[in-house]
Amino acid sequence: MPKKETAPASPPAERYRVGTLEKALSVLELLERGARPLSIQEIAKATSIQRAAVFRMLCTFQRRGYVERLETKKYRCTSRRRHIQIGFCAPLTGSPFRVDIAASIRAAAAQANVDLLVIDNNEDEPDASLKNAHLLIDAHVDLVIMFQPNEWIGHTMADCFLHAGVPFVTVEIPLPGGVYFGANNYRAGLLAGQVLGRFADRNWRGRYDGVVLVESSLASTTVPARLAGVLVGLGETLGPVDESRVTHLDGRSHREASRAAMAAFLSRWPKGARLLIACFNDPAAIGTLDAVRAAGREKDVVIVGQNATQESREELRNPRSRFIASIAYFPERYGGRLIRLATSILNREPVPPAVYTEHLVIDSRNVEEFYGGK
Repeated sequence: MPKKETAPASPPAERYRVGTLEKALSVLELLERGARPLSIQEIAKATSIQRAAVFRMLCTFQRRGYVERLETKKYRCTSRRRHIQIGFCAPLTGSPFRVDIAASIRAAAAQANVDLLVIDNNEDEPDASLKNAHLLIDAHVDLVIMFQPNEWIGHTMADCFLHAGVPFVTVEIPLPGGVYFGANNYRAGLLAGQVLGRFADRNWRGRYDGVVLVESSLASTTVPARLAGVLVGLGETLGPVDESRVTHLDGRSHREASRAAMAAFLSRWPKGARLLIACFNDPAAIGTLDAVRAAGREKDVVIVGQNATQESREELRNPRSRFIASIAYFPERYGGRLIRLATSILNREPVPPAVYTEHLVIDSRNVEEFYGGK
């Protein structure tokens, strides 16, 4: 006679859970995290609890002194058990962009009275990424903000947060399960292409011999969108770009690697050939400029970068430089927007799947307006 199968025993914490109490705590925790008072309708929508039930819970909390009802008919907590705790995990050094993001998040968290747990996810120690993810999970952070230029590390950590039920915001690199914040890479590339096209139209009568795209194999997801935008921007100003005139170089997002790649390329091209060069970021653009200067080819080359770093801004102040523009992302402003986005997610407010930063062409005409003295 076959044995009768029995369902596996539920873990004690699951077996003895009280559904009504869980719902009531969801309402209270929502109000605790909230940056503003909430109406019954807003609470019901955020928690998916019926309005009538929310109303009864709020009346009970109000009678016991946990919440107060305002004249606006909205509710807020009378006290908070703790601040919101957010984890920030990223490589903290290696480029001005990383330093600016970390500094702005620290400042914004302090201003918003948010507890911030910062972990340096050093790219030289990729095996530590899982450990760092679990450090944040074990610390019971409410949400994680991730900035992981190394995409496979980001995917590894994102999977950990998804399985642990920890919401996260992913900065600059889109990762499944997270809310994206950062560049609209296609739009940033489009602006760069338009700048190059206008230069060629004004100074070379629209004629050029080649387009060089200095890419990065270290940022595989973002590269195609940004560089596709460059070619579309060129096409809008100079007409369709023949793919046979486009050269792709891997600058690996670094100055020295880009200098070496560009130097090797220039050795194969005849002097006098006019080149429009778009670079994945400013370190690559500065490295490319180093190679152009060393080869004595500046008058036949024009370069546009991305990120408007301090080093590139110094070049833009040089009226003879062929580094003519950089697309600004303003990482020094990321912190405030990221903390507000994190708060909205924790308050269960509707947020879009992608929140883009602003982009602006920085050149010799406006560099002082936006970065005077910097």
